[in-house]
Amino acid sequence: MEAYFHTDMVLIILAGAVATFLTRIGGYVMMTQMKSIPPRLEAALNAVPAAVLTTLVAPAFFTGGPDVQVAMAAALIASLRLSILPMLFVGWCAVMLMRYAFGG
Repeated sequence: MEAYFHTDMVLIILAGAVATFLTRIGGYVMMTQMKSIPPRLEAALNAVPAAVLTTLVAPAFFTGGPDVQVAMAAALIASLRLSILPMLFVGWCAVMLMRYAFGG
């Protein structure tokens, strides 16, 4: 048990938990103190999902193999016409076909 318990690791995890809690509760407190949301803040908040999605997708696209890139391109094209579940299905099918055809 002592081999798995490191004080430094526990302190890092606790510090991360406290930092996460403070950033989340800080945003909530800040938003509850405002009577109305300024237009610039509202625009910034509206841009957050796209920014988060980009940070998740872009590294996988550039570091992934051709199967991942084709799947993402297929999902992007499908997203222009389809809702999210069919888009995910198209991306999944594309990556499975690429892996079946070319291995991986």
